[in-house]
Amino acid sequence: MLGILLGSIAIALLLATLIARIELHWWWIRSFEFPRLQIACVALADFILAANFVDSGRWQWIALGASGITFLVQAYYILPWTPLWPVQVQAAESPDKGRTITLLIANVLTPNRQAQSLIDMINKHQPDIVLTLESDQWWEDQLDPALKENWPNSVKIPLDNLYGMHLYSHLELTNTSIEWLIQDDIPSIHTTVTLENGDKLCLYALHPRPPAPSESEKSLWRDAELLLVGKKIYDNPQPTLVAGDLNDVAWSRTTRLFCRVGGMLDPRRGRGLFSTFHAKYPMLRWPLDHIFVTEHFTLVGMPRLSYFGSDHYPILATFCYRPSRKDEHETPEASAEEQEEASETIQEGKTEHQET
Repeated sequence: MLGILLGSIAIALLLATLIARIELHWWWIRSFEFPRLQIACVALADFILAANFVDSGRWQWIALGASGITFLVQAYYILPWTPLWPVQVQAAESPDKGRTITLLIANVLTPNRQAQSLIDMINKHQPDIVLTLESDQWWEDQLDPALKENWPNSVKIPLDNLYGMHLYSHLELTNTSIEWLIQDDIPSIHTTVTLENGDKLCLYALHPRPPAPSESEKSLWRDAELLLVGKKIYDNPQPTLVAGDLNDVAWSRTTRLFCRVGGMLDPRRGRGLFSTFHAKYPMLRWPLDHIFVTEHFTLVGMPRLSYFGSDHYPILATFCYRPSRKDEHETPEASAEEQEEASETIQEGKTEHQET
C-alpha cells in the first residue's frame, strides 16, 4: 500500500515537473514554475521513503524512478540560485559611497495597515530609494509626511486596483515618466537616477499582473511587459537597474529570457533564493521581488528584511557602480531566435485582449 501511495505521488510530481516545461502562457501551466523547491523537497522525501520502506517491486521502481527524475530536473533549475553556484554579480570591493545605491523594495499589500512598521524600517536602513508596490492613496497619506524630508524626490501612482506604486528618493531623479507598457491599468516608472558622484543610471520599476485565476488567465501580459523592458535596455545600453514585484520567479523561462534579452544580471545567483512571498506561509514561499542590474554594478549586500504585515517581505539591496569591473561578469545574451521570440510575445501581448 505504501508503495502505491509513494509511486502515485512520484508520478504526480513528475507530471507537474513536465507540465512546467510546456511553452504556453496559460496560468495553470506557468504556475508549476513557482514551487520548484517544494516539488524537489517532496520528491527527495518520496525517494528516501521508497528506498527504505517499500519492498522491491514495480511500485518501488516507479517511485524511485519518477521521484529521482523529478528531483534532478528541479535541481537543475534551482541550483544556480544557491551558494553551490558561481555568483553572477561580483561582490563589491571597498565600495565608494559616492558610487553606491541602496534600494528598499516593499509590496505593502493594499489592505495592510502596518505602515509605521515599514516607515521604521526605512528610517533604520536609510536607503537611497524606496519603492512600494500595491500602495494606494491611504499608503501615500502615511508615507508622504514621514519620507518627504529625507526622500524629497518622488513619483506617486496611488491606485486602488492593487497596482499602485510609489518611488521616494533622496538622489536626483530626471527624465521621469510613468508608462503603461502593455495594459492600461498597470503602470511602470522609468527614471534616471544621479548618484552622489554625478554618475547617472536608468531605473525601471515594474509590477506586472500575475498569471492567476483571480488576476489573469495567461502569463502573456506579464511576460510581454518584462520582455518589452528587456528590449528597451537592449536598444539603449546604459547602466540600468530593474526593480519591483515581477510576479515571476527567478528561474522561470520568461525571467531568464528577459535577462538574456536585456543583458541583465541577477544578484541572487550563487547566493540564495531570498524568497519574499508568501510571508505568512513558509512552505509556500518563492522569490517574486527582484532587482536586476547590468554588468556595470557589483553587489555590496542584499538582505531580506523583516515582516511588516504584508504578504511580501521587503528586500534591501546595495550596489556599487563599477563599470571598470564589467568584464568580470558573464553577461547573458539572447540568440537571434530568442530575440524574435521576445518580439513576438511583446506584439501578442499588445494586441490580445485579456479576459480575467
